[in-house]
Amino acid sequence: MKIAYFCMEVGLNENIPTYSGGLGVLAGDHIKSAADLNLPLVAVTLLYKRGYFIQNINGMGEQEEIYPYFDPRAFMEQLPFKVTVRIEGRDVHVGVWKYNQVGLRGRVPVYFLDTDIPLNSPEDRLITHYLYGGDHHTRICQEVVLGIGGYLALKRLERDVTTYHMNEGHAVFLTLALLKDHDGSVERVREKCVFTTHTPVPAGHDRFSYDLAHRVLGPYLPPNIKDLAGDKELNTTILALNLSRASNGVSQLHGEVSRQMFPGYDIGYITNGVHHLSWTGPEFSALYDEHLPGWREQPQLLSKAHDIPDEAVRSAKKKAKRRLISYINAVSGAGFSEELLTVCFARRAAAYKRATLIFADMEYLLNLSFDRVQYIFAGKAHPKDHAGKDLIKELVRIGKQYEDRLRLVFVPNYNIWLGALMTQGADVWLNTPRRPREACGTSGMKVCFNGGVNMSVLDGWWREACRDRVNGWAVGDDEDQTDEEAAGDLYQEIDDLVTTYYASPRKWTDVMKNSMADVSPFFNTHRMVLEYLHKYYL
Repeated sequence: MKIAYFCMEVGLNENIPTYSGGLGVLAGDHIKSAADLNLPLVAVTLLYKRGYFIQNINGMGEQEEIYPYFDPRAFMEQLPFKVTVRIEGRDVHVGVWKYNQVGLRGRVPVYFLDTDIPLNSPEDRLITHYLYGGDHHTRICQEVVLGIGGYLALKRLERDVTTYHMNEGHAVFLTLALLKDHDGSVERVREKCVFTTHTPVPAGHDRFSYDLAHRVLGPYLPPNIKDLAGDKELNTTILALNLSRASNGVSQLHGEVSRQMFPGYDIGYITNGVHHLSWTGPEFSALYDEHLPGWREQPQLLSKAHDIPDEAVRSAKKKAKRRLISYINAVSGAGFSEELLTVCFARRAAAYKRATLIFADMEYLLNLSFDRVQYIFAGKAHPKDHAGKDLIKELVRIGKQYEDRLRLVFVPNYNIWLGALMTQGADVWLNTPRRPREACGTSGMKVCFNGGVNMSVLDGWWREACRDRVNGWAVGDDEDQTDEEAAGDLYQEIDDLVTTYYASPRKWTDVMKNSMADVSPFFNTHRMVLEYLHKYYL
C-alpha cells in the first residue's frame, strides 16, 4: 500500500512560501503526522517561486502585496529528470524537487513541481510562479501541471501507488491521466482515488468552460467528459466525485452541507485536526513532558490534562502569553500588558468571517474592554478580494480612532510563525463566521494545546467540540442568525467571559483545562490521518 497525497498548496514551515492559509497548513500537518506515524505516504504539490505574498500595511491601512523570489535550493533537492505535459498542444516541461519531511518514526517525501526551467517558453515558466495569483487560464494550466504532471512524476518515482488522495478538486486532472492508462475504465480509476472537499460555498469549486478545457487539455479529455464533469461546464468537484471510490467533507456539518450541494453523492466526513507537535509551544510542551509523558507519540493522553496542577497550567500560560505580548509591543509600540485578557482573531480576511462583528456596538465594547481586554488581529486578504481588503482597512481605522480607549493592534503578514505565536499566547481565540461557511477551521484547535479557550460561532469543528461555558464559549445557537442577532449574542458571551476571567480565576483555569482535555486528544492530525487510513486508504 502507498498513498499519493495531492494538494495545490502545502504549508510545512514559514520558510517555504508554498501555502496561503488553511488548506495548505492542513496539508502540511497531514504530511507531518503521516511521517510521525510512519505511514507509506508521498505528497505532490507545486513549487511557487514567487509564493504567496508578504503583506505590508501602508499608512492608509491598505494591504500591499510583495512577492520576493524564493530560492528552493536551501530547502530541497532538485531531481535529475523532468516530465512533459501537453498544454494547448505544446510540450511543457516540469522539473521535480524533493523535500523530506522527517517525523518521529518515519519520513514523507514531498515532491514540488516546477515549470520555471529554461526549456520552457517565458509564458510557461510563469505557470508555477504565483499561488492563486492568476486568471482562469493560469489556474487550469496549474491544475494540469499538478494533476497530470504529478501523476507522471510519480510513475517515475513511486511505482506502487495504490491510492491517490485528491485534497480539493485542484488535483482532479490526475484522474484523466489514470483514465488514459486504464483504457478509459471509470471503474478502475474509481478504485484508485479518494477525494476531500474543503469548501461549503459554490464559488470555491473550480469550474471551467469546455472551450477553455478543450483548448488546454486537448487529448487528455475523454469522449464522455460531460457525463463525468457536468453538462454545461467542467466542474472539478463533480469530476472528482464521479471518479473516486470515497469522498468526504472536513467536519460533520460540512459533510451535511456537501451532500446538499451535490445530491446523489455519498459524501462522508472526517473532521480536520492539527499537528500537535508543530503547534504546541515550548511552555506547554515542557508541561506535558513533565506531567503526561508519552503525549508526543500519543496525543490522546492529553485527555488527562485535568491531572496537571492548576498553578503549573497558569504558569505555562503566563510565559507563553509573555512571548506574544513582547512581540506585539516590539512591532507596534502599543504598550500591551501581559496582565490583561488577550483576545486574538487571525485568519484569512474574507467578508463571511466577519472580523468586524465585535465592533457592532462600539460604546458597549469600549466600556467592557477599557483597561481589561486587549485585541490582536491578523490575516491576509486575497489580492483580488476588495471586500477583504476593506475589512483590514476598517480594523486599522478603528484601532487608530479609539486608541485612547481601546487596545487593538492589527499585525501584518500572518503566516505559520505568527500563527503559532498567536495561538500559543492567546487567552481567547475569537471566530465569528456566518454559518455554515466555515467548512471546519483549525486555528482554534491550536489554541487548546496551549491552554487557550475558544469563543466561536457553532460552525465547523466547534459545533462538535463545544461545551458552552465549560470548555469555551458558543456565540449564538445552532441555527442561522442575522449579523445583528449574532452581535447581540457575542456581547452577552464576551461579558460573561470577561467576568469569569477576572472574578473567578479558579473557574477560568477549569475552562482552560477542559479546553485542553476535551479538544486536544481528538482534534489532532494523528487521529485524522489514522481515520483516513482505516476509512478510505485501506
